[in-house]
Amino acid sequence: MTTTPVLRTERLTIRDWSTDDAEAALGIYGAQEVARWLTPEMRVVTDVEAMRSVLAAWVEAQPNLVPPAGRWAVVRESDGALIGGLSLRLLPPFEEDFELNWQLDPRAWGHGYATEAGRALVGWAFEQGVEELFAVARPKNARAIATARRLGMEWVGETEKYYNTRLQVFRIRPSQRGA
Repeated sequence: MTTTPVLRTERLTIRDWSTDDAEAALGIYGAQEVARWLTPEMRVVTDVEAMRSVLAAWVEAQPNLVPPAGRWAVVRESDGALIGGLSLRLLPPFEEDFELNWQLDPRAWGHGYATEAGRALVGWAFEQGVEELFAVARPKNARAIATARRLGMEWVGETEKYYNTRLQVFRIRPSQRGA
């Protein structure tokens, strides 16, 4: 089993979640600006105890996920603030394709954190032998689409295959890193 190291970038630390992160995580997953774009199975979280329960489930599931799948917290180094979450997961319905996704606290938008954290996780995933990663976004989610492009992902089309929702699909392979 591959364990996830703590990943560090110039400004960020990417680490495992803890139930102690519930209050800060609620600022992300409870924010309407974030929740409107989440996958159908991830509902808006409305209070700290509900967030703590979600985090407890993520922490418990983490060791049982097919590597390099997982969910991680994104912490800003300058002040130690938890500002986002990242995940690598197998996309439904066939669980063949790894999806990279990210969510940031709206107060942290516009600083390049999603791209910076995403690049670190993409690099780590490729070191684990993943041959390609996908990102999916609703057609009107301009922020997610722009981040996928900044990560060097190429647009490969539109589909309803994942989540039974019309989505834009982006892909990156090891040869495209740094593009």
